Amino acid sequence: MSSIIKWAPFLESFEDMDKMFEGFIPTKSDFINYVPAVDVYQDENNVYVETQLAGIDPEKVDISVENDVLIIKGESEKKSEVEDKNYYRKEIKRGSFYRSVSLPSCVTAEKASAEAKNGILKIIIPKVLEAKSKMIKISINKNK
Repeated sequence: MSSIIKWAPFLESFEDMDKMFEGFIPTKSDFINYVPAVDVYQDENNVYVETQLAGIDPEKVDISVENDVLIIKGESEKKSEVEDKNYYRKEIKRGSFYRSVSLPSCVTAEKASAEAKNGILKIIIPKVLEAKSKMIKISINKNK
């Protein structure tokens, strides 16, 4: 089932004007750096975070954990753009990136590890061991 769209010639000219100025005026997306998507999951002992690092040198990525918040930041490789290319579409983002992720559990940051394999960065952060409760018997002194 298709819907009928009313033709509005007045609005059409504004769309053409927007397209004309599209390359001259910076858009909001020009000022936003790359934000990598993450998968966060956990088991009984660890919190796992995975993110894609395609085209990014893992040695140029900084990872830290502060107050149970994981911070991943770095810079993707900047390739010099060829001025004489007539781009039809240019969507690959280059530049710095930053991502902070609140972790679902309290973690031991000092024991975290990270591994990059096939363009995927996997971070493993051990959970804080919960203190086990201990039953304490009350001794009653019956000597009076």
